[in-house]
Amino acid sequence: MSELILVRHGQASFGAASYDKLSERGIEQARLLAQHWQETGERFDAAYCGTMLRQRETASELLHLGNEQTLALNETPHLNEYNADPLLKMYLRDHAQAEGYAAIQHPITDNRLFQRLLESTTAKWIRNELLPQDEDAAFESWSSFQRRVHGVIDELMERHGNGSRVLISTSGGVIAMTLQRVLQFPDEQVMHTNWMVHNSSVTRIKYGGGKLSLTQFNNLAHLERPGLQHMITYR
Repeated sequence: MSELILVRHGQASFGAASYDKLSERGIEQARLLAQHWQETGERFDAAYCGTMLRQRETASELLHLGNEQTLALNETPHLNEYNADPLLKMYLRDHAQAEGYAAIQHPITDNRLFQRLLESTTAKWIRNELLPQDEDAAFESWSSFQRRVHGVIDELMERHGNGSRVLISTSGGVIAMTLQRVLQFPDEQVMHTNWMVHNSSVTRIKYGGGKLSLTQFNNLAHLERPGLQHMITYR
């Protein structure tokens, strides 16, 4: 059996000028995972990440395992997270007032408010109730995001067989959508799963011989140690 090892990026810089960069805590989360893998003798046959900075920074930390293994890092935009900014802007413009949210400015810096709005936004996104206008050039439909993620996962499994172990540094939405590909759960469950994915957590999928199975989800063995629980984050 071959294996995909998916890692959600470390904590990004929410509320900063650029979200798409690991925070100091995010860098440390990735380094702690790399150290844990060094102790357990983890090895990979290939490594992939999206083109987002937080995904690339996480992958870079993970590939410094302190051993003789040297892997090229393959970047592909198909592993990028969905772009929440245009979705939120469309929701605020077209739906927020009717749902009790008034005079909210984007970008949103309050974490709890951001989460509530994102949940409302993605619920409409899944139901195709966010209707793009000419100004919404960066919009990606739910079905396009779904096809993109399912497609790249299928491609990687086809490319790497014969017992290969493939590292993938990506984001929570991509991991949740990958689990839909494996477990065949409904669209609404993708986003419910997305909210549960911790920064730097590990999810493992075994495949081969026509079989596809989830063997580990959201694992944080590298942070579930005395003195490190404060490093566990969602955003």
